[in-house]
Amino acid sequence: MSPFRMVYGKPCHLPVELEHRAYWAIMQCNMKLDTAGEQWKLQLNELEEIRNEAYESSGIYKDKTKVFHDRMFQRKHFEAGQKVFLFHLRLKLFLGKLLSRWVGPFVISNVFPNGAVEIKSMKTGKDFKVNGHRLKPYYEPFMEQLDEIPLHEPTDMDG
Repeated sequence: MSPFRMVYGKPCHLPVELEHRAYWAIMQCNMKLDTAGEQWKLQLNELEEIRNEAYESSGIYKDKTKVFHDRMFQRKHFEAGQKVFLFHLRLKLFLGKLLSRWVGPFVISNVFPNGAVEIKSMKTGKDFKVNGHRLKPYYEPFMEQLDEIPLHEPTDMDG
């Protein structure tokens, strides 16, 4: 009786012994290690092919999504003399709930072919060169003269 069995009440199994028993079990099942290795290599190759197909299909999906997004995206066309709002990038996230991130209006003085736009401040008169994606058109409020309709005091229906 070993000292381990006396202390713990069960025999001690070393990893080498377990490995030997596993090898013995494989040999008893009449399996050939060479064919098992070949099957393992075939399975690894098949797994690699599946991974490559998934990679290619994700690329196709991304391309289709990009085409769909670009089709829905509307290009902005600006002309000189048009009034626009400028998106304020440096405005912190939670300065105020109702604080607008758009400043302006500005007047476009020049449009460049690469998408840059030169704008002029209506308040200070300074010129800025900004990216066209930071602009949106300014629509002036609709002001029309309304005819005045006089209101009379309501009359009693009883009398």
